[in-house]
Amino acid sequence: MSSDSKLFAASIAALLILLGAALTPAQQTRTAGSFYVATNGNDANPGTMNKPFRTIQHAAAEAKPGDTVNVEGGIYCQRITITKSGNASEGYITFRSQPGEKAILDGSCLTPAIGNSAMIAIHDASYIKVEGLEVRNYKTADRSRVPFGIRIYGHGSHLELLHNNVHHIEQTYPERREPGSGANGFGIAVYGTDKSPITDLVIAGNEVYDLQTGSSESLVLNGNVTHFRVTRNRVHNNNNIGIDIIGFEHTAPNPEIDRARDGVVSGNTVYNITSKGNPAYREDADSDGIYVDGGTRVVIERNIVHNVDFGIETASEHYAHNSSHILVRNNLIYFCHTAGITIGGYGLKRGGTHDVTIVNNTLYQDDAWHTGTGEFQMQYHMRNNIFKNNIVYIGKSGRAQRSLSGRMDPATPTVTLDHNLYYYSGGPNAVKWSYDGKEYASFQAYVKATGQDGNSDFADPRFIDPAKGDFHLKEDSPAVGKGANLEPSMVGEKDLDGHPRTKNGQIDIGCYEK
Repeated sequence: MSSDSKLFAASIAALLILLGAALTPAQQTRTAGSFYVATNGNDANPGTMNKPFRTIQHAAAEAKPGDTVNVEGGIYCQRITITKSGNASEGYITFRSQPGEKAILDGSCLTPAIGNSAMIAIHDASYIKVEGLEVRNYKTADRSRVPFGIRIYGHGSHLELLHNNVHHIEQTYPERREPGSGANGFGIAVYGTDKSPITDLVIAGNEVYDLQTGSSESLVLNGNVTHFRVTRNRVHNNNNIGIDIIGFEHTAPNPEIDRARDGVVSGNTVYNITSKGNPAYREDADSDGIYVDGGTRVVIERNIVHNVDFGIETASEHYAHNSSHILVRNNLIYFCHTAGITIGGYGLKRGGTHDVTIVNNTLYQDDAWHTGTGEFQMQYHMRNNIFKNNIVYIGKSGRAQRSLSGRMDPATPTVTLDHNLYYYSGGPNAVKWSYDGKEYASFQAYVKATGQDGNSDFADPRFIDPAKGDFHLKEDSPAVGKGANLEPSMVGEKDLDGHPRTKNGQIDIGCYEK
């Protein structure tokens, strides 16, 4: 080593010694990769367990890739904006409740800013986890203010929202011009607004409830969002849509990527949702449990949806655009206020539903509010959709299905239906059937005239105890082994319980395998 090199090395060593000596004892003993925040902390502290920070925002400014910000139990009247990223080599930046404790971000002492305003905002960041926090009480009645519980926007990758509790985010602006034209608020919202996507996104195990969202949604992915998993969340007791996967709203700058896509919505429980009484909708019952509004290549599987307006819907609200290549499989849908499943745009000036496959679902006594939508509603601008292997236990309205429009192309079916099991306690001749805009007086007349449901049956599926919510099949159920054995890529590997979807080359009709 040259004399100059030796001198440089010695100088660096001396500098490191001086830097170490300059650190306080608390700074030198901070656990590597951990910061702490407490209600009695101080941002002048080093952020150790014994000397925590006061604000989560200060911890966010200090955190580096691989760090964990532990927020000790208590109530924090704080908002936080996260703009720093972790990375693949050093790891995520994690914000979480201290294990065994509950940190609460409470917005009751805050006024949402004009425009978009979130209790937790993640902007243009990657490798971020938010885990185990409670977010609540962010409210306004001002149309110019949009409150969010958790908001992710811009671009980013490897983002995880895990086991958070989001509730009482409220937009209560009292007026509207037409249905859905009220003000906006959100529980959890992900908006891909850039040419680069929000990707590798996980939203899992969260509870989102007691929201008043105006014209907006409880949990939504909108715009340039791809490769996502929305799984095992509980979404309930809200006054608009539960889970929504959206496209074509001019969220992203390029129309080619302006739609959420290539994701999975699975294992969620969605219930007690209606827009009736919401100021943005007044008496209209138009909210979905799960809605794909312009998304593509999405799997909706193994969800339980009940006591909502529409159970599961795939359509588009934008003319000449469609939801497409959606798989709706192995879901349980019951006691919906309107249709259990609905496809197609809700008007001639809206978009449609193309290449959507609906298989092995169980629908039970939907259209509880006698709206005439039936169990399965087919609306406008449909092409190449499939409805097979479903149990359809018709509710008191007596309508199995409603179809509002005919074929867009004489050579292309709107919907192909087969190997379904239908039942109505009043008998097959008391049921209302329709297909391609035409009504039929009986099941036999419908099958003969349309050529649909030729291998379907009309019989009691013999559930174990539907009054107690048990929709498993008895041994002698006519649904056992009677489904069409479709491709595994179509029916999925597991039923609603997580059991193998097929046995000995046979598959049951409905969401459960006996």
